Amino acid sequence: MHATAIVLGERGVLVAGPSGSGKTALALALVEKFRAAGRFARLVSDDQVFLSAYQGRLVCHAPSTIAGLVEVRGLGPVPAEHEAASAVDLLVRLVPSKEVERFPEPASELLLGCGVPMLMLAERETAAAMPAVLASLGASFLA
Repeated sequence: MHATAIVLGERGVLVAGPSGSGKTALALALVEKFRAAGRFARLVSDDQVFLSAYQGRLVCHAPSTIAGLVEVRGLGPVPAEHEAASAVDLLVRLVPSKEVERFPEPASELLLGCGVPMLMLAERETAAAMPAVLASLGASFLA
């Protein structure tokens, strides 16, 4: 899947969207927010993730060729601390801002037979997306 995966505390987040939509920027901003609050946070995979289903849960891990690397625009791939795999507790889909509802109903997406709570947020709007992701994870105290 074309996505970036991170672990925030005990929760896995998959950030999906087209190239240039801000997947890596949002993921790294969330990791930094958690770390600044003294909470565990790490990259699982940047830009591409492999998905599997295990005991009714969606699990993601990095392709071996990019494990431990994160793409920095204008610089290329650089090493980053990472986790080998994570369950996915939230899917964030980055979409054009005109597709984002102001007051959306709770949503989920079925991936490999696993229902995953889903947020549709505006692409390239990291600062606006962060409070929604944190609140969805029950971490609004970090906002």
